[in-house]
Amino acid sequence: MICKRIGVGGAVLLAVAFLTTGCGEPPRDPAPRASTPADVCTDLVSYWVKEALRGSKWAGLDWEQKGMSNEQYEIHDEVLVAARAEERREGREAAFALTDRETRRRCEAAKGATGSSENWRPPSEQGVPTSGYRPSSP
Repeated sequence: MICKRIGVGGAVLLAVAFLTTGCGEPPRDPAPRASTPADVCTDLVSYWVKEALRGSKWAGLDWEQKGMSNEQYEIHDEVLVAARAEERREGREAAFALTDRETRRRCEAAKGATGSSENWRPPSEQGVPTSGYRPSSP
């Protein structure tokens, strides 16, 4: 018997938990939303700008460690300068609002700002590097 093992108090708690959660369908998670490149850019860049404004120890990571493309890092640097100026004038909350607004605008204008280093090359159709790499002969 369950009541003997957990006691009457435990049985009451189980009953209350059962009644408060209901017998219907379990709650559903919100439907996943497709992210656009501009969404990803905005989330990533605004996160790191805010970390820099807070003085986070992680804010000193380089752009690769932060997972940003070169274009995203350029947006980061420009927005950070503007956000620091806004913080001096109007405070941190205003700087955060500016960060969100400007990052969204710039990431949308750059269609996600996914361009990376000038050394990066997309793979060719045959899977052979296009960067001029030639394996050394034995």
